[in-house]
Amino acid sequence: MAKWMVSGKKADFNEIARLCGISPVTARLIRNRDVVGAEETSLYIGGTMADLTPPERLPGMSDAVRILADAIARKKKIRIIGDYDVDGICSSFILQRMITFLGGSADTELPNRVTDGYGINERLVEQAAADGADLILTCDNGIAAKEVLQKAKDAGLTVIVTDHHEIPYEEENGKRRFILPPADAIVEPKLPDPATGEPLYDFPEICGAAVAFKLSQIMLGKPDITGSRAKDREETQKVLRELLAFCGIATVCDVMPLVKENRILVRYGLLEAAASENTGLRALLLASGLDGVRLTCYHAGFVIGPCLNAPGRLDTARRALDLFFEKDPEKAMMTASELRSLNESRKSMTEKGAEDAMQMAATRFAADRVLIVRLDDLHESLAGIVAGRLREKYERPVIVLTPSSEDEGILKGSGRSIEAYDMFEQLNRFREMFLKFGGHKMAAGLTILREKEEELRKALNESCTLTKEDMTEVLHIDMELPPRFITMEMTDEFRLLEPCGNQNQRPLFVTRDLLLTVERVLGKNRNVLKIRGADQTGRNFDMVLFDPPEKHPYLQPGHPARCNVVYYPEINEWRGNRSLQFVIRDLKTV
Repeated sequence: MAKWMVSGKKADFNEIARLCGISPVTARLIRNRDVVGAEETSLYIGGTMADLTPPERLPGMSDAVRILADAIARKKKIRIIGDYDVDGICSSFILQRMITFLGGSADTELPNRVTDGYGINERLVEQAAADGADLILTCDNGIAAKEVLQKAKDAGLTVIVTDHHEIPYEEENGKRRFILPPADAIVEPKLPDPATGEPLYDFPEICGAAVAFKLSQIMLGKPDITGSRAKDREETQKVLRELLAFCGIATVCDVMPLVKENRILVRYGLLEAAASENTGLRALLLASGLDGVRLTCYHAGFVIGPCLNAPGRLDTARRALDLFFEKDPEKAMMTASELRSLNESRKSMTEKGAEDAMQMAATRFAADRVLIVRLDDLHESLAGIVAGRLREKYERPVIVLTPSSEDEGILKGSGRSIEAYDMFEQLNRFREMFLKFGGHKMAAGLTILREKEEELRKALNESCTLTKEDMTEVLHIDMELPPRFITMEMTDEFRLLEPCGNQNQRPLFVTRDLLLTVERVLGKNRNVLKIRGADQTGRNFDMVLFDPPEKHPYLQPGHPARCNVVYYPEINEWRGNRSLQFVIRDLKTV
């Protein structure tokens, strides 16, 4: 059962509200997100592309720009090597679109999730050399590829690494010695200050596509896109707007914290995505029923993103990348529909895998604080999704292992973590066990010999310091507020907090002693409960709970249950009509 924590951060909410033109309730919500004072509040609400950190401040950027500009001018052959997830696909598109627009010669190779694994490898380096490439440009990978990129340098290739993942390190006398790949330029927001070991960039939590976008900003001459589309006069402005759409989608799908400049990239990126003239992206929006819709993080993360991820899991990520270069609307629509179908297949396979994993976790590893589950029948591309399901259910770090399709003696794994457990740091302590590993605090990938499985499970659990409290889900609630005080106008104003997601949750409120009565059970899987809520003043509210009825046996049609409720308001729009409803996030019987 989740632990409820109501925020108690203080400020002069009336004064901030007056200065920023918002209600005191909204001022309090923003303060709860660690935004202090009227100036920061104004930037939080109204930050524009002009408020982004200048791209020149990214470490390694000047070297990368110089080398890439020379390669474009001299018509050198540039091989972009990305990755098979949304961030890798979007960052690859951004770089290839930018380079070819500038007259350069560039193509892209994406690793096969099953046969290659994550990121650049020897095969891709050898293929680049055999194809006559002069320069390898990585995106969303490469920072942990020291040995592989040494082979690229030995083959005479110029190498530029653009990445955002954690940098591998070794401990020496209590200090970290970072292990960097041999490259002619490394653009990486987490590159450390040699004196302190802290990142040189002021906000290192950007995704690979954001790094690629910032590189593109400079290469395109930093065109001004702070105004409206109607005021654009340069072709470079149109191209940068196109690239911003992919940066925004990738930032959401890579679950980056939606604070500081990520808020700006996503806010304006989704606006550009909704209005994009990219034929492939338009087709994907049409196929997903999102044409003309105000795009939110939900649409990016749970509708668009899974369709882009699906081919990399079950087929080849190349299909998603090629979609964005397609100019024929009919062909683009056909491909977009195929991606949707692949995602539906992925869903059914995931459900079966998650069910098997949960049974295994409950019977064999219930006492483990770090869950390591091997699923021999699961498609290895789905391991990360299943790990995420287990993490949500058990609120602890999870690694799902699957047999390699290439070698029966090897296991591949995907991990998902919780806030209290830095998965990359913990795996790095046992790096000698792995054939390959990488990632960051909340997610990681690894390759290990089958014979090392039990040794890894014991090592991670014996070194784990997680407490029961660490493994209890915490719901951070903004304030206690009965729903009768929330209006349509106030709910509209709450949209100022968007984009909402990681580290910038939608507003949550708690209210006490509501009488809840189930009116209908809806949904294909009968997992949507339409509920009438009634407070002590006799006011009634339309409420909805996204859970199967069996999870809440005390909620029965015709039998009101008295509950304390955590909820958020939303405006339900249907056929031109707008109505206020309240979505129940959690509840406890009184």
